[in-house]
Amino acid sequence: MVSRASSEAPAGGLPVAVPKLPGLGTTWYERGPRYWLRRVLASLNMLLAAAIVCFVALSFYSGFRDLLPSGVRVVWDGVQVAASFVALAWGWASQRRGLREALLDPPDPGMTRRAKRDRSGRVPGLIALGRGLMLLAAPVLPAFAAWCVGWFAASIAVREYPSEVGARRWLEAHNGQSRTS
Repeated sequence: MVSRASSEAPAGGLPVAVPKLPGLGTTWYERGPRYWLRRVLASLNMLLAAAIVCFVALSFYSGFRDLLPSGVRVVWDGVQVAASFVALAWGWASQRRGLREALLDPPDPGMTRRAKRDRSGRVPGLIALGRGLMLLAAPVLPAFAAWCVGWFAASIAVREYPSEVGARRWLEAHNGQSRTS
């Protein structure tokens, strides 16, 4: 008895499993309570990160500000407030633009995992670089912190992440079916 060739095997026997995404697992597929709990926890983590960035920025800035003459402090504080509002809007706009571009060509689950792994590998070097730059950037750190707050806020406010869109398209292509939530 001769076995069948792989090209003769029945097509579409078993559906492909729902891929896991970093931070969301498989909850993105159903978008139920576990999904929203993960989104809320991720949002809280981003808000905590923004609070830490703001605290550090304002601490460094206050140290720099104490070195300025009293007449210059008022002017410099006004410049910082104006720059912070501009930076907040700029951070929001740059994140939204990046998300919009990512939605045009969303990553598949494999690309999402590789990107997450690549980012986590670069973090220690970026932290060391950031410590040195903080001392030089102390005069403008409040504006930088405002940019970060705008960037984080835009990430939190997105309806669906590009990784979810990419995983949904990948799943549809490999299962030949669509399930909308």
